Amino acid sequence: MDFYKIPKIELHCHLDGSMGLNVMQELLEKKGEHMSEAELKAKIEAPDDCKSLAEYLDKFTLPINLLQTGQGLEKTAYNLAKTAASENVKYIEIRFAPTSHMAEGLSVQDEIESIQKGLSRAQMDFGIYSGILVCAMRHLDMETNIAMLRAARELYGAGVVGCDIAGDEKPHTNMEYKAYFDEARRLGMPFTIHSGECGNADNVAEAVELGAKRIGHGIAMYNRSDIIKLCCDKGIGVEMCPVSNIQTKAVKDFSTYPFEVFYRAGIPVSINTDNRTVSSTSCTKEWETLSQIYDFIEEDVDKIYKDSVEVSFASDDIKDKLLREK
Repeated sequence: MDFYKIPKIELHCHLDGSMGLNVMQELLEKKGEHMSEAELKAKIEAPDDCKSLAEYLDKFTLPINLLQTGQGLEKTAYNLAKTAASENVKYIEIRFAPTSHMAEGLSVQDEIESIQKGLSRAQMDFGIYSGILVCAMRHLDMETNIAMLRAARELYGAGVVGCDIAGDEKPHTNMEYKAYFDEARRLGMPFTIHSGECGNADNVAEAVELGAKRIGHGIAMYNRSDIIKLCCDKGIGVEMCPVSNIQTKAVKDFSTYPFEVFYRAGIPVSINTDNRTVSSTSCTKEWETLSQIYDFIEEDVDKIYKDSVEVSFASDDIKDKLLREK
């Protein structure tokens, strides 16, 4: 099967972790700095023998430092959507943490409008549909996270399609952020939650209890039939990111990766990159990686595409187009 050509939906992709090397070089040169491609790769790409999620997250320092202007955010969003469209991704949800991009005075609305400008241009040029997810950060206080969410709500339906919370999951439970997700529900914003990426299966159950429509990663529930059944019964989508899950040691080795466990149980799974640049990956590579442990047939490709559309936060109109036009 040619995984490059199959139509794809991507629901879990971080803007900063997917910043193109060419865009980085351009923004560095504007600051009077220069790094070769090899130097950039050494600084931003996570090694296959990454020790932990915390080590993996260290790779985001440079792109975040470069993404402090509207122009940088717009260029990065456009380049990311262009790259995704080139491998037949029909719809992509791009997530970012607005509080990480305010060092030079941008507001939450400034950031979203800049990203949406890039995504709108990409839709016109390449036909790819998209949506923006805003991420709270686990290390920030509740007041800061909720203020970000309320500001982003002003652009819900004008680029923003939902929200998330990101950061190192290990020291925290999802219930610590109940006030944030209560506010998201009050504002009418659907949300996904990074959960079960670091061995805490109960975080997945808590995410569902809090009202999450999707789970980011969810790996830790692979041996918890009760939580798998909970996700199945409620139609909770699981955003699987094989390459980064291997790098961050979410699984000990790929033979234990739970894609088939989740898929066969009836969970609506999507196949995603997480961080295209940090993990040196693409949607095509993710599908090819999974094909080492699962023998995809045409019916699987169709089902995963349709399930991914259904659990996306796209408007009903966009969902109809995605199902008709693929």
